[in-house]
Amino acid sequence: MPGTAPAPFTADDYRARMERAALAAVDAGLAGLLVAPGPDMVWLTGYAPTPETERLTLLVLAPGRDPVLVVPTLEAPDAAKAAGASALTLRDWTDGKDPYAVTAALLDTRGRFGISDNTWAMHLLGLQTALPGTSYAALTDALPMLRAVKDAAELELLAAAGAAADATFEEIRNVPFAGRRESEIGADLAGLLRRFGHSQVDFTIVASGPNGANPHHEVGDRVVERGDMVVLDFGGLKDGYGSDTSRTVHVGEPTDEERRVHDLVRAAQEAGFTAVRPGAACQDVDRAARAVIADAGYGEYFIHRTGHGIGVTTHEPPYMIEGEEQPLVPGMCFSVEPGVYLPGRFGVRIEDIVTVTEDGGRRLNNTTREMVIVD
Repeated sequence: MPGTAPAPFTADDYRARMERAALAAVDAGLAGLLVAPGPDMVWLTGYAPTPETERLTLLVLAPGRDPVLVVPTLEAPDAAKAAGASALTLRDWTDGKDPYAVTAALLDTRGRFGISDNTWAMHLLGLQTALPGTSYAALTDALPMLRAVKDAAELELLAAAGAAADATFEEIRNVPFAGRRESEIGADLAGLLRRFGHSQVDFTIVASGPNGANPHHEVGDRVVERGDMVVLDFGGLKDGYGSDTSRTVHVGEPTDEERRVHDLVRAAQEAGFTAVRPGAACQDVDRAARAVIADAGYGEYFIHRTGHGIGVTTHEPPYMIEGEEQPLVPGMCFSVEPGVYLPGRFGVRIEDIVTVTEDGGRRLNNTTREMVIVD
């Protein structure tokens, strides 16, 4: 979408994030954090090695110590160009040397460390061999809220990504549906997301007729027919932050039952949104949306959680699901996306990204939630 390019994050932004992460490790009873290439490293340092390599690359964060990025020597020049590079120390290692010995020298020999979920198994095993007295916990378990609360700049980026997804929906509702394959409409969605500024398209679900009863159908070769309900769910990354929205359209006039189910899901989505407020538990959002559907007799057909967090990835903590007692905090961003899926017939899902405000919630998707009729 046209507009001023967002200001890039600075070394001071990344320094503050790394300091916050190190303090969070202390609060979690950890000796430090070990972060491999992936979304956590991007968020903490601005560094995203491409392509990801089998050579060990690891950010070491420990309270009271400067951050260190262990990196292969041949990758060091690129690492030094990262936006957060001046806020950390590079420690490079050459082929033929033991990278685990280099890393071990930075660690408490008997410490327990949080380690990013996508760390290669061979690297974790190499560390365990080098330091048999250490132990490890996945960051999702140890620090699930590490990236959950967004600052003002992040919220602005998420809002822009949501607006781009909204613009995509406003365009796609005007293209022909009947007589075209789901895959063709999915390609339209991907092209529109890119036209409106997305650098990465993560998914384009186009689930028509009976395929709509599969929440993650994505696209197939089925030809869309008049009379079909069509679930559209699409998103990706714009300027490094995610979008994700769902709307369910109908090709031609719907039946009374199809309207009734769509209205039910819309009411459930509204109930979930209304439950968003500081101090409420994540599960309260799920309970509010689920109760509407269950009370109408469709509870067994709502077969997934109500929502997931979003940020530098399109799916991350927190999760809006029964049993998740994490309190909502201003700045958290997540989806609210109830659905009803009737096997062999059709499905309906309506999804907005929502951010927690000081006194409630704010939607980052604002296209109509009424049923849209397409051709």
